[in-house]
Amino acid sequence: MLVSVAIVTLNEEENLPRTLTSVRWADEIVVVDSGSTDRTVEIAHTLGARVIERAWPGFAAQKNFAISQCTGTWILSLDADEELTPELQTQIRTMLASDPPIDAYYLRRRNLFLGRWIKHGGFYPDSKLRLFRRSAANFALTPQFEERPVHETIAFDGAAGTLDYDLVHNAYPALSTYIEHMDRYSGLGADLLVAKGRISRSLPSFLLNIFVVPQIMFLWNYFFRLGFLDGREGLLLHLYHATYTSWKYAKAWEKARKV
Repeated sequence: MLVSVAIVTLNEEENLPRTLTSVRWADEIVVVDSGSTDRTVEIAHTLGARVIERAWPGFAAQKNFAISQCTGTWILSLDADEELTPELQTQIRTMLASDPPIDAYYLRRRNLFLGRWIKHGGFYPDSKLRLFRRSAANFALTPQFEERPVHETIAFDGAAGTLDYDLVHNAYPALSTYIEHMDRYSGLGADLLVAKGRISRSLPSFLLNIFVVPQIMFLWNYFFRLGFLDGREGLLLHLYHATYTSWKYAKAWEKARKV
């Protein structure tokens, strides 16, 4: 029973070696690169991946293309900054060898921020549907999600299982990385808000979305969901996550004002 790993990349030379090393047991690794200018493609070749270069059409479309290039019965769809723990590797290999009756599985994602595992505030377990039979699921391109710039979603009808061990997300090793992420994704999120017509046109709505909602989000996640137990890293993460929400609505307002 073949297992294919599908990964999309852009300038991931820092992360990709960990990711590919953790899946070298797979029967096939497919990397779809969208124009990296660092050593991403070289590293992928060196670590045994089949590399396809393709211009970036969007998250869901690129990930579906990667899946379409796989030949395995089972697909393990990963981001380039994720890696399987040894325990998860063993569980997947053992489980798939028995030809399980379930067609898809959630993986428990362990998010790292500045090198610290964030265990509270809603960040763990950050379960993601990542392992599935190739014939059973793909990334949604329905009218609701088509050309959606961010937060791609897997379309799957049926009961999915959850594996016991963690997928490690080496997300933000430095504050500069997270600030760049906030800037990029708040812009993408703003585009989605504009497309849906969710614009803060009135002053009360503007104040609610760029000030009140982020503050409530911070208080809820940091205090009521115990984010404070993750130390200084947890404080920074929840502060900046609330700031991201404020930026998103502010950018949507700015974009709509220019129309």
